[in-house]
Amino acid sequence: QVQLEESGGGLVQAGGSLRLSCAASGDTFDSYTMGWFRQAPGKEREFVAAISWGGGSQHYADFVKGRFTIFRDNAENTAYLQMNSLKPEDTAVYYCAADKRLTVVAASYDYWGQGTQVTVSS
Repeated sequence: QVQLEESGGGLVQAGGSLRLSCAASGDTFDSYTMGWFRQAPGKEREFVAAISWGGGSQHYADFVKGRFTIFRDNAENTAYLQMNSLKPEDTAVYYCAADKRLTVVAASYDYWGQGTQVTVSS
């Protein structure tokens, strides 16, 4: 099993940047794909980005391509989401998740963090 804890959320103005972190503990971190998802009020949870266990493959939702970057440090058991050029529509609770497979489907992920709030003001 893997325990995940996100951090780094907060309030930022449009055009600003934030870096989210997801610290993992428990099972072997570098055997898991890591994903980031988000959920805005009244909306379903949606895929943001995912990275393979070794970091060699990444997938992004179209709405974050060119603005967000997912990366990981297996030595530190931590995954990151660098978010640049933030927009008010990026406001949501952001969750990290872990799974053995590289997938964009939320239901496929076995382990989830508690989420961190990101608020982007206009």
